[in-house]
Amino acid sequence: MRSLTLSNGSLMITLDEFGELRDLYFPHVGLENHTEGGLRHRVGVYVDGELSWLSADPSWDITVTCKSESLASMICARNSRLQVEITAHDVVYNESTIFLRNITVKNTSSFAREIKLYFGHQFNIFGSKTGNTGYYDPELEAIVHYKGKRVFLISGKQGGKIFSDYAVGLVDFENKEGTHVDAEDGILSKNPIEHGPVDSVIGFYSSYEPEEERVTEYWMTAGTSIFEAKKLHEYVIAKTPAHLIKTTEGYWKAWVNRYDWNFSELSPAAVALFKKSLMFVRAHVDDEGGIIASTDSDILQHGKDTYAYVWPRDAVYSALCLARAGDPNVARRFFIFCKNVIAPPGYFMHKYLPDGSLGSSWHPWVKNAKPQLPIQEDETALVVWSLYEHYLHSRDLEFIESIYNPLIEKAADFLASFRTKTTGLPNPSYDLWEEQHGISTYTACAVYGALQAAAEIAKLLGKEDREHYYKEAASEVRVGILTHLYDAKQNQFYKMIRVRDGIFYPDSTHDISSVYGVFSFGVLPPHDPRLVEAFANTVEVLSKGITVSGIARYENDYYYRKTPDASNPWFITSLWHAEFLIAKATSNDELDAVRSIFAWVCSHALPSGVLSEQIDPRTGKPLSVAPLTWSHSAYVNAILKYLDKLEALGICTACNPVQ
Repeated sequence: MRSLTLSNGSLMITLDEFGELRDLYFPHVGLENHTEGGLRHRVGVYVDGELSWLSADPSWDITVTCKSESLASMICARNSRLQVEITAHDVVYNESTIFLRNITVKNTSSFAREIKLYFGHQFNIFGSKTGNTGYYDPELEAIVHYKGKRVFLISGKQGGKIFSDYAVGLVDFENKEGTHVDAEDGILSKNPIEHGPVDSVIGFYSSYEPEEERVTEYWMTAGTSIFEAKKLHEYVIAKTPAHLIKTTEGYWKAWVNRYDWNFSELSPAAVALFKKSLMFVRAHVDDEGGIIASTDSDILQHGKDTYAYVWPRDAVYSALCLARAGDPNVARRFFIFCKNVIAPPGYFMHKYLPDGSLGSSWHPWVKNAKPQLPIQEDETALVVWSLYEHYLHSRDLEFIESIYNPLIEKAADFLASFRTKTTGLPNPSYDLWEEQHGISTYTACAVYGALQAAAEIAKLLGKEDREHYYKEAASEVRVGILTHLYDAKQNQFYKMIRVRDGIFYPDSTHDISSVYGVFSFGVLPPHDPRLVEAFANTVEVLSKGITVSGIARYENDYYYRKTPDASNPWFITSLWHAEFLIAKATSNDELDAVRSIFAWVCSHALPSGVLSEQIDPRTGKPLSVAPLTWSHSAYVNAILKYLDKLEALGICTACNPVQ
């Protein structure tokens, strides 16, 4: 779990609950984690003969937050036993691959003493301990870690003077725990170079009067050569760290306030989370267009993989939330990414790495001795559907035309043809939760929405034959949904139907994605009695046993389950409910329930504003990865739809300036 993510599209840093660096991605957002394997960059102090690292000493009281209108950390660490206080402000410079920390150490005791501030660094460059080199460069007055075309240069100043002490050593090799142990006596060895599993420590030594505080400026540059990292280091010195931090904070404040939002009747906490969520989503966007699901690598310690992949589905919702908030450039780059990775037959694979290569997967190519496509068809459908949504916000017809043949038509033709003739429904594939194989209601609805969108795009471009073809296919899918995926007796949309030997077997498990899909992709209007009753029944079932409120994904969901009688509520699913309530609201009073959901989301965010994937149904404690980009994009999308509804009801005239 991560308390904060800082990024500029090519350098990404995550900070944990102790304010220490835990993930370092370069040169892609989410690809090449150079601290993979549970490594950390420690921060600590040596005072009165004792060394105390923030992450190792429980006597520290630490809070990690994010500035409300800037992608910058605000960290406060107090230790009443040691009588020391540390505050920090961190950024990833928006223009270059530079990580900057401004750290203030205060002597809160009533007597003068020496305090030593230490920074420890552990790297697995390219994800491996072998072949790394670390050394002290006396000319640059810096520590350099490198392997091949990955170089990280570390330096800092206190009171205008370079760091006082250093050591380069080995970690987890030849019975060596790590160079951070060298600091236990308050003196570093000044060992100048090591290779293999290398780590390093630098120290800043100063005397402090009672209540005196000193500022330390720390930075790390990342490059593909020592020369490049050196040039960035010289740039930091020339411009000064204080200036770079100020301009970075200014950039984000300007970015998140480009439009004059009128957040009518929303609490300050809800507004602050909206702005933070926009920045958090933007931080997960790679310069080459990929949008990853999460940077939190802790899940690797509990499972088989991380969330640092581009799932087309998750990325669609993130791209659209930024486009709807007035930043269509991210969506444009993402769609170009999609154009470059789509398979020749017109579908997307499970997930991708940010460089466009194929990601890991657990979907088999064969089932019951029969070949199958290892895909989640909703991901292909969502890309096509979102392209029309993007056009409605950008009106960039030239861009739509440029990717029509290689992306839109290719994917839409696949969606129209990959169907069962007897029902009109899509052929079986894996559901959006990546678990079950069949014809899921959500996927069928997404395919319907995509074919409708493809028809509208074809109409825009004067392609009448394609327009009619997609409209007819969409109509057949809709009929199939209402005929085969709806149980009129139970007033319920099935989770999915499975096909075995030509026989359909319905799965009546309540799944929030089923009713949300029917609503979101326009299969039924929000006031249709079938949808209203089905949505209410689903919410009731999926809320049972959850004492902290919120809605589970589906009945008996065991992913990260903590209690036997309740599945975990997710932020996404609860915000889907908010979207539905917004859509069918006819008065401001009916929006009170929506504002309550927004308040619930805010109350379960980390102090920094980070949203996890799910929470404990009893304690509300965050579970699984944090941050989850999809959680934040779901919040942004729901807030924007709330503002649009206020305008539609005439409650305010300019709530949402992005139209």
